[in-house]
Amino acid sequence: MPHGNHREELPEGPIHNPDDIRDTPYNMPSGFVWGLVNVHDDAQLQDLYKLLSHNYVEDDDALFRFDYSPEFLLWALTPPGYYPDMLLGVKSEKTGKLVAFISGVPAMLQAYQKSVKVVEINFLCVHKKLRSKRLAPVLIKEMTRRANLAGIFQAVYTAGTVLPVPVSSARYYHRSLHPKKLLKVGFSRLPPNGRMTVARMCKIYALPEQPVTPGLRPMTVDDVSSVQQLLTTYLQKFDLKVDYTTEEVQHWFVPRDKVIDSYVACDNNGKVTDFVSFYHLPSSILNHDQETLYAAYSYYNVATTVPLEQLYKDALILAKSQGSDVFNALDLMDNRPTFEALKFGIGDGTLQYYIYNWSCPEMKAPQVGLVLL
Repeated sequence: MPHGNHREELPEGPIHNPDDIRDTPYNMPSGFVWGLVNVHDDAQLQDLYKLLSHNYVEDDDALFRFDYSPEFLLWALTPPGYYPDMLLGVKSEKTGKLVAFISGVPAMLQAYQKSVKVVEINFLCVHKKLRSKRLAPVLIKEMTRRANLAGIFQAVYTAGTVLPVPVSSARYYHRSLHPKKLLKVGFSRLPPNGRMTVARMCKIYALPEQPVTPGLRPMTVDDVSSVQQLLTTYLQKFDLKVDYTTEEVQHWFVPRDKVIDSYVACDNNGKVTDFVSFYHLPSSILNHDQETLYAAYSYYNVATTVPLEQLYKDALILAKSQGSDVFNALDLMDNRPTFEALKFGIGDGTLQYYIYNWSCPEMKAPQVGLVLL
């Protein structure tokens, strides 16, 4: 997305408002046409899955590539009030094959004390063989045009690269759940000093079989209102967050198999007092045929009657019981103080947070209460 000037020079709020919005889509390079992706159609959802699974984000060493499942994509792209025309694809004019994609889903963002409707930009992907065709800038311009037509002039997104000007940055931390497999596929390495063995590493990262928080159970639809109140109250202390409606809480947090898991503990009146959630995002292991790295990612967690560290430990236990190999978390919100005791290790990845067409002071990771998929 385009960026503004250094935010210190600008008042807090929108950087510019477009005077006139183009009525017609931007022209594609010769041989390509626009095409919306209807993710409720199985064939189109599969086409999107194939594009992303072969061409989307890889790590710097080209060892792993995100493998968003079709079920995950359906969850990520269809929150309440989503815009079908912002699930935007590019197809080959000759074959009709999907060769590029970008998505924007609506959210009500709060940056410091100001609220603004935004689109969350995600899944910007161009087929590897077409990266010289300059499709990405046209996708971004067209997404901006469509958002503007819907009356939305800001966007929020994350990227691994530093562009002008991030509002914040967060660091990934990793907690090994299956050390043997992580060593085998190259995600982890034994220290070179020779003091650590595989057996010792497995012992260090061993976890109990069952969660320790009394009464912790999977969230249900009946918990939605109580979770919404708990989450809204908790997020108030952060300077960048989404204001979730009850419908959005139901969509984003009610468990879906191998997509999103949420657990709650309640008081004697059935009111949710503690909440922990994580989503599942496996990666293809590029130098191991047919092998997958199963990763759980921390989502949102609220502890009011037990220590947050305890809830996090329960999340590790539950994620491992579901077959996850590693548990990943960003050092935002109140996460960072729990990492050392729970044996998280700092990762290589830093995630930059950006707000398009919005100026506000930069903030540290613990001020951020927003997790983007």
